[in-house]
Amino acid sequence: MDVLLERIYVGQPKTVGEKGAALPMDREWRSGIFKEPVEGPILLEKTNLAGDGQADLKHHGGPEKAVFAYPSEHYLFWRKELPDTEIFSGGMGENLSLINQLENSVSIGDIYEIGDAVIQVSQPRQPCWKPARRFKVKNLALLLQNSGRTGWYYRVLKVGRVEAGQELALIDRPYPHWTIEKCNTIMHVEKYNVEEAKLLSQCEALSLNWRTTLEKRIEKGEDPDVRKRVIGPNE
Repeated sequence: MDVLLERIYVGQPKTVGEKGAALPMDREWRSGIFKEPVEGPILLEKTNLAGDGQADLKHHGGPEKAVFAYPSEHYLFWRKELPDTEIFSGGMGENLSLINQLENSVSIGDIYEIGDAVIQVSQPRQPCWKPARRFKVKNLALLLQNSGRTGWYYRVLKVGRVEAGQELALIDRPYPHWTIEKCNTIMHVEKYNVEEAKLLSQCEALSLNWRTTLEKRIEKGEDPDVRKRVIGPNE
């Protein structure tokens, strides 16, 4: 089936919450996770969509993570998994909401043409504590990570205008073995599979951030502490 761009979301960082609140999940925080749907064509630039922004430029945005894609179908899962939580499309902070593509059917290095732009898959998303804070589900980052429903990032090879309703046309798939699902398994499930981590770290199309993390793991022979990322100031 054709991969369809269902919706496009952009937004600027904003500060929400209550300064000095007693409960960590209610405290003030700042994020670019709050995005709104775009009507009509929008320019996809080298580091982001026009009008989009990130609060934490150390961990988000930049050429390797210019746009974040998330499968629309995952929201059916989250509504069943967390029936008391109102999780909605766009809620994970995605820029591109896709139909007919999941983590097991997209690979590192995949090159797609969409509208006037050309994009390439660069890495899976490493879930952080901010979706958890947004939806008041403390372990949401771990649920995202452990379920493999992480979504993924693209780098932009050719700047151009894109629009909701367009199809993503696959131009090249140089590393079919390194699906997003497989990468997530190596990073989060088979944490001590050094050989697989070594092979993945040598994939030239994988983002530098992921390659560096894998290389550190190989060197130290242990899994990096991820608690700061997945729980952070939520406790």
